[in-house]
Amino acid sequence: QVHLVESGGGLAQPGGSLRLSCAASGSISSNNDMGWYRQAPGKERDVVALHTTRGSINYVGSVKGRFTISRDNGGRTVYLQMNSLRPEDTAIYYCYLYDRTNWFEYWGQGTQVTVSS
Repeated sequence: QVHLVESGGGLAQPGGSLRLSCAASGSISSNNDMGWYRQAPGKERDVVALHTTRGSINYVGSVKGRFTISRDNGGRTVYLQMNSLRPEDTAIYYCYLYDRTNWFEYWGQGTQVTVSS
């Protein structure tokens, strides 16, 4: 059983920063993608950033230059450094893992990020 545990959400002022973390436990293949999605009120869940174990990184256009995704702990922990936060970044952020060997995806429970003055 694979579990994803997130931390680091909260309240930030516009222009501020937050750092999200997500730790994966359980049996995971070495070939996987980890990253972050977000869902704002009344909207669909959309990808924010993805990081593969082969080093490929992709960001949605609205966060490029402001957010940075990284991985460590043998690829089992993924971070999202969020700078220059905007009110439109307000959403529930979900950690995501796609196991490319077993063709299965996993989700964290979500962490709330609120950007407001």
